[in-house]
Amino acid sequence: MAGLRVVIVGGGIGGLTAAVALRARGIEADVYEQAHRLGEVGAGFMLAPNSLRVVERLGLYDKVTQVGVRFTGIEICHADGTEMTAWLSGESDGFTIFGMHRADMVSLLVSSLPDDALHLNHRCVAFTQDNDRAVVTFENGESAEGDVVVGADGIHSTLQQYVVEPRDPVFSGLAAYRGVMPAERVPDWPDGAVRDWSDGTKNLLVYPVRRGELLNFVAFTLADEQMRESWSAPGDPQQLAADFGDGWDALARKVVSQVDATFRWGIYDRESLRQWSQGRLALLGDAAHAMLPYMGQGANQAIEDGMGLATLLEGVNTADVPQVLARYQTLRRDRAARFQQG
Repeated sequence: MAGLRVVIVGGGIGGLTAAVALRARGIEADVYEQAHRLGEVGAGFMLAPNSLRVVERLGLYDKVTQVGVRFTGIEICHADGTEMTAWLSGESDGFTIFGMHRADMVSLLVSSLPDDALHLNHRCVAFTQDNDRAVVTFENGESAEGDVVVGADGIHSTLQQYVVEPRDPVFSGLAAYRGVMPAERVPDWPDGAVRDWSDGTKNLLVYPVRRGELLNFVAFTLADEQMRESWSAPGDPQQLAADFGDGWDALARKVVSQVDATFRWGIYDRESLRQWSQGRLALLGDAAHAMLPYMGQGANQAIEDGMGLATLLEGVNTADVPQVLARYQTLRRDRAARFQQG
């Protein structure tokens, strides 16, 4: 009996993790990504203990330690720098967290796949299925057929509409500046340190990524317009510096004063989906559970999705795929929803 073939739409962290985990189990899995190339997409994220366990099971932990930054301490502060709470991060207490650049995590996962498993310039435009197979059609005229299709195509998922009735996102009233800068611009930044300053309305989160060579920053402010979600919406560094100027801690002001390029996007909320699968199609990552960033679990939950899906599909007969995808939904849905609500 031939093994399963899985078509994954979306080459982000979740889709790539699913591909690596599936292939580790002998399941043919290919990734179809709409971008022309995988480059310096996005900024930083925190690789938390829950997803680190997945990374370790995939044999990639050592590579993470080479490209990420192990956090030594996390401080939550008032705007003026007065500490509200702090805790250490380390292997001894089982609470290890790494600061990762998204592009570094993508590269790490891609390097674990054969060259012919990643197909760029494939934008999904349609999906069909019957009792025996599922087919994805792409804008370039090509199509891909599989026993399973995984919709890992992000917050603006094309495939989500084939699982649930589309719903408009709800604007949160917030906007965020985000980006990275050379760490040498803030030479007195403590090694491995995470700082999160807040004045009750705005907050600034900063931590190192890429072996400590870069500082990642994300700054939340009230928005006066409904901004479209985008990694590429330009932000104004001068306005950022003004938003976190007078009354803010000297270290926070030093960080924003050194920003010469930033992105800005609107923050939208979404209701938890009650359905993640339909027949041979399953949703994963932001397509299934887009969430606000405050729990730092968006990418981490996508990594969990990928491992969960691969574990359930191991050794499965093609006829049983719809039932197994329903089990995947049951396994993952409520846990991801708790992070969304949190």
